Amino acid sequence: MIDESILRGIGLIIVAAAIFTILASRLNVPSIVSYLVAGLVLGPITGLLAVSDVINLISHVGIALLLFIVGLELSLDKVRDVGRVAIVAGLGQVVFTAAGGFVLAMLLGFGAVEAIFLAVALTFSSTVVVVKLLDQKGELDSLYGRIAVGIFLVQDLVVIFALTFLAALGAGSEEFDLAELAVNLGLAFGGTALLLAVALLASRYLLPRPFAWSARSPETLFIWSLCWCFLFVLASEAMNLSLEIGSFLAGISLAQLPYNEDLRRRVHPLMNFFIAIFFVSLGLQMELGAALDHIGSAAALSLFVLIGNPLIFMFIIARQGYSEKTSFFTSVTVAQISEFSFIFATMGITTGLIGEHILSIVAVVGLVTIAISSYMILYSEAIYRFMHRAGLLRIFGASTQPEPELEEGLSDHVIVVGMNSLGRELVKKLSGRGELVLAIDTDVSKLEGLPCQTMLGSVDYLSVLDDAGLVRAKLVISALQIEDTNKMLAYRSRAHGVPVSIHAFDRSVHAELHEIGVDYLITPKETGVSVQIDELRRLGVIEP
Repeated sequence: MIDESILRGIGLIIVAAAIFTILASRLNVPSIVSYLVAGLVLGPITGLLAVSDVINLISHVGIALLLFIVGLELSLDKVRDVGRVAIVAGLGQVVFTAAGGFVLAMLLGFGAVEAIFLAVALTFSSTVVVVKLLDQKGELDSLYGRIAVGIFLVQDLVVIFALTFLAALGAGSEEFDLAELAVNLGLAFGGTALLLAVALLASRYLLPRPFAWSARSPETLFIWSLCWCFLFVLASEAMNLSLEIGSFLAGISLAQLPYNEDLRRRVHPLMNFFIAIFFVSLGLQMELGAALDHIGSAAALSLFVLIGNPLIFMFIIARQGYSEKTSFFTSVTVAQISEFSFIFATMGITTGLIGEHILSIVAVVGLVTIAISSYMILYSEAIYRFMHRAGLLRIFGASTQPEPELEEGLSDHVIVVGMNSLGRELVKKLSGRGELVLAIDTDVSKLEGLPCQTMLGSVDYLSVLDDAGLVRAKLVISALQIEDTNKMLAYRSRAHGVPVSIHAFDRSVHAELHEIGVDYLITPKETGVSVQIDELRRLGVIEP
């Protein structure tokens, strides 16, 4: 029988995480901050809960899934055109921030080893937080958004080497032996290089065919992706590497496949549960007294991240020939520490190199920088206008002429959902009459051979409709025979003022669909597809 204390602990974590997430959402603060605060309240402040082995186990699974998701965000195709600036800015910032952070930590009175850990923790920015915020703003595919993602890819690859180095240190004996350390480092970096090579080669030669087959079933695709993730975790474990390395590289390999967006959507809900456990448990481990004792140091380190990191990036990106606006917007995205920072500090405690007070300081810096930088990203336009008018950005010597923006995506198009025989026929007829059509289905095989643009995904996810450009569409058509999905699609389309046509496969749903506001009900069995399209034209839903 399961120990009641385990259920009580997990229950308290979930309830506290839910309550603080609701409060944080009102203030536009990322959920990671709310989880850390929830942990502080449950542990150091009230003493309601302590970290147990089971919670530690669940949080480690959360780490694996978090870094798997981070890897899934890093598609090389998305950042290919900004590769040079991403490499130069990413590596340049790592060097300058690490050096500056180390000097600052030494000046604050920390020892050399502690200063190294703090410097590394300050160096990397949060892929998860920034990607979520840019996606919320609809600017993930903008020029500065692609540069930021490219920089995160470079940073994350660098931090993998840092974790590899730390894993090698942890694998040694308690007494320092230079020869043993050299062997461990060789084995660790050799294992990481091997895993990276396997990940990249598999994404090109091994994974496309089986994942194309499994993509026909969303459930199969989800299970296979998790299987691939934990295969790499097991391989990392066998090589005495950290599980973070394996899960991150597994995510990167799947990110290169055409199904990575659908994978990311399906793994996200599961990941969110484990991530809540992980960050709440971090809050539980914080020594509040140690954090308060070092509050001045935490404040100084936070200011260094909030001000120093953007200044470094602004200078480097402006030197690459980008405009003042692009340089500023990109620089604002890096003004926080990363989820890797917490993991790195936790590993440092595990290996006995640092004390728990360093983790407490890192947690405080994370709370401050993630919260404040979120507002900086969300209100970057207003901040830029103020600084531009005040002339504060002239010192960087960047051009004030912004780069031309990319097209926003599909516009004035017809979205057809469900590639059954009706859906495919509608797509062919509409495309043949000159309409710009986007076909959506959860089965990749049903999207093959269509004379239009296609998208793999389920319209049950709001993010799929956002990616499909719902707000810019001229018409949404559902050929599905799934009542609940059709109702939700009709509701969301009408909420954005987009005309919607639904497959009325059952007369019993006609009245309810009309009540929702469906513009036209498709009854192909009675009149045929061509007649339906002609009727849509007559009603003015699509152009004649």
